[in-house]
Amino acid sequence: MSETIVCVGAVVYRGDEILLARQAKGHSLEGQWTIPWGRLDRGESPMTAAIRETTEEAGIIAEVDGLLGVQELPAPWSGWLGLIYLCRHISGDPEPQDPEMDAARYFTKTNLAEIDEPIEPLSAWLVARFYNDDLKVIPANPSNPLQSRGSFL
Repeated sequence: MSETIVCVGAVVYRGDEILLARQAKGHSLEGQWTIPWGRLDRGESPMTAAIRETTEEAGIIAEVDGLLGVQELPAPWSGWLGLIYLCRHISGDPEPQDPEMDAARYFTKTNLAEIDEPIEPLSAWLVARFYNDDLKVIPANPSNPLQSRGSFL
């Protein structure tokens, strides 16, 4: 049995705009726009990873508002698990800091409808749900006895 890989994704908003980054040439999702997304580093908390991925892939500092949910990934990533967070823009201008991405920008609903490049399907679905006010956020609960910043129960 192979090891379970944990990934994190960040739906980052700034007002009525959503952040997407385009996967660079040679990447498995080459040319597609995606939410900031990546693997958890050994010993790293998922929330920290979501913020790190957002900074690396888009040059944006963000803060986690809450957990959107858990996604079991399909083949060819079977056995991988994704934790997806809703994050709020804090600072920075979109500019990839990682060679995996060749562009990053904020999109309004109108801008997104006019784009002629592909958007990765899960990212497109999450963005559509954001614009339809259909994302359900699980916020951190300060009454949790473990008092972990990353507890969404």
